[in-house]
Amino acid sequence: MKRFLATIDRDGERWLLLVFYIYIVAVIFIEVLRRFLLDFSSIWGEETARYAFIYLVWIGAAAAVRDRAHIRIDVLLTFLPPRARTAIILMGDVLMGVLAAVIFYLSIAPFMSSIQYGSVTDGLRVLRAWVLFAVPFGFGLLLIRVVQSVICDISDLRAGRPPRPTRQLFD
Repeated sequence: MKRFLATIDRDGERWLLLVFYIYIVAVIFIEVLRRFLLDFSSIWGEETARYAFIYLVWIGAAAAVRDRAHIRIDVLLTFLPPRARTAIILMGDVLMGVLAAVIFYLSIAPFMSSIQYGSVTDGLRVLRAWVLFAVPFGFGLLLIRVVQSVICDISDLRAGRPPRPTRQLFD
């Protein structure tokens, strides 16, 4: 069980991203063929691809935090000693954690409101809460990854080690 959880911790977002990418590409490909060959398109294809893209973005943000792959200007960090570099990265992680916590908290209200009033999507007529859940889900994952990163940064800072390097999302 411990090995399974470690695998999910290491590659969970990657697998979710891969599933969403494949789904989006397949649905858009099918919809293009349907539109140009059959002169017919469906409402579900465009709508589900759009919602899958929304989930893809938020899960990708969490994966980028996990792998330290967010875009940032770190040329000045290369001139600093390891402890100072780790301290600045730790400060950025803490600020990102505060932002993620605020957005997570604020995104719960629209989700709960959608459940309470039963609002549905325009085309598919499914509960809009499934779409709105992408934001708290993504920022919840992001918050977990930021906490993990802060713990790792604090241990690096105490030990005087340089900060952990970035990891490529897909090798």
